[in-house]
Amino acid sequence: SIDAVYYAMRRFKIKRRNSKDANAAAFYLKPLSFNVKTTLTREEEKLKTLAVGLYWAEGYKTSLAKGIDFANSDAAMIEVFLSFLRKICGIDERRLRVLLYCHDAMKVNAHIHYWSSVTKIPVGQFSKPYVMKMTSIKGVGMPHGLIHLRYSDKKLLDLIRSWIREYAVIGVGGGVVN
Repeated sequence: SIDAVYYAMRRFKIKRRNSKDANAAAFYLKPLSFNVKTTLTREEEKLKTLAVGLYWAEGYKTSLAKGIDFANSDAAMIEVFLSFLRKICGIDERRLRVLLYCHDAMKVNAHIHYWSSVTKIPVGQFSKPYVMKMTSIKGVGMPHGLIHLRYSDKKLLDLIRSWIREYAVIGVGGGVVN
């Protein structure tokens, strides 16, 4: 029983875990939501290298991040990064989310449908768009807005960060990346 466990811990002076340690242990025991491909073809290796470089440049990597967050307005970059997540990382499609960032002069629903067709992610997996008030009448630099492609898995983010560090060492000859 649990009482017997507590009694034994007190008797042998075994300290209980604090909540931080208990949460960390539970986190690492959870099953992965992705299945990284271990043997890559030459083309897949190129895709991985390109996508990790893109994430290094355009992804949210701070210690506060709780998952993948890749932001861009270029459909080709979004497609490359999504292809990497799908083919190399073997993600669970249901965990993908998209946030559209645009200004109020744009047709928001049309852009959501545009990005849904580009990403092959259902509209139901799009978050409420962030619509910014337009302050000038200059030309639109992002005709379809910008999207944040999100996948909520800190373990996958940690893995991508480790690949970034590997590539940084190769490229800089021992450089350090957080």
